[in-house]
Amino acid sequence: MAGIYLHIPFCKRRCIYCDFFSTTQGGQTDRYIQTLCKELEQRKEYLEGEDIETIYLGGGTPSQLQEKHFEQIFSTLYIYYPVRPDAEITLEANPDDLNKEYVTMLRHFPFNRLSMGIQTFNDTTLRLLHRRHTAQQAIDAFERCRQAGFANISIDLMYGLPGETLASWKADLEQAIALHPEHISAYHLIYEEGTPLWKLREEHRVSEIDEDLSVSLFSELIHTLKTAGYEHYEISNFCLPGKHSRHNSSYWIGKKYLGCGASAHSYNGISRQWNIASLEKYMTGIENHKPDFEKEELDLYTRYNDFIITSLRTMWGMSLTRLKTGFGEKLYDYCIHLATPHLQQHTLQQTGDFLKLTEQGIFISDSIMSDLLWVDD
Repeated sequence: MAGIYLHIPFCKRRCIYCDFFSTTQGGQTDRYIQTLCKELEQRKEYLEGEDIETIYLGGGTPSQLQEKHFEQIFSTLYIYYPVRPDAEITLEANPDDLNKEYVTMLRHFPFNRLSMGIQTFNDTTLRLLHRRHTAQQAIDAFERCRQAGFANISIDLMYGLPGETLASWKADLEQAIALHPEHISAYHLIYEEGTPLWKLREEHRVSEIDEDLSVSLFSELIHTLKTAGYEHYEISNFCLPGKHSRHNSSYWIGKKYLGCGASAHSYNGISRQWNIASLEKYMTGIENHKPDFEKEELDLYTRYNDFIITSLRTMWGMSLTRLKTGFGEKLYDYCIHLATPHLQQHTLQQTGDFLKLTEQGIFISDSIMSDLLWVDD
């Protein structure tokens, strides 16, 4: 079974921290969706007929699309791909797009999961980040979606924001839990080079939080959500039992996926490829049957490194059997040798066939995974 990711790059305006490929050229939406559907048709053999168990519309801001666009997308998907009846189908949405009429319209399509980009419930910080909604609008949008029958809603939060304190982060978590979403993703703010946020820091108009506070915020996140009944199933993701993101989990356990749209990535087990991050070049290429993309063939060592990075991120951990059968004795012995100090320091633990991060290890996960990677001499 496999997944499909569709990148919808359109935004009303860009948030100051975002470095994903996006555009405010909303006038190109009709042409882009037509092109996206053409790409879906052109690449229908990429997944070799595997059943589609997840579909994810990400962005950008997919909730900028209109009813006619969803009709085109789903008509194309169900013509060319064997979508399972129980497939998880997710739409990323901005709270201020989710008015009553829009939510009602969404119920006409097979979306059964929403991912809402809330980020924070602090109105001052929302304005700083150039988010288009207020805290109350986010709360109202969530309740509106719930009342419309959406029973699987995820919300995104960010921490490490300029001026954030432990108290303000606790308030965000309390409000999030009060909504009782099935899933919460929480990401530490990153100052990406080239973004307006990066420029503000360079001009000393905002400051990064210090490392001690960063650790405290992460610790509070884990403690608060676990106490509220959420499983910490991936470093940045929490869910009520049984409500993990099936689509994102497919990335972490190595399932195949097709990515369509400008800048979208695909993976088929032996190679990965990504479309050009240019609206015009992407559309022109697909229209002329000359897609503009790059491709990387994955050798044994690259696949081993990917396996380490993705599997150790999750609560399920890394299968030692899969490590040995998939990558051979040499890499198995290499990994176990490098994992031994972390096992002795109780930052890694072995549970049956699986090697997992301990709660202590989660805080230094990047360092642990880096230690286990294959490095050419």
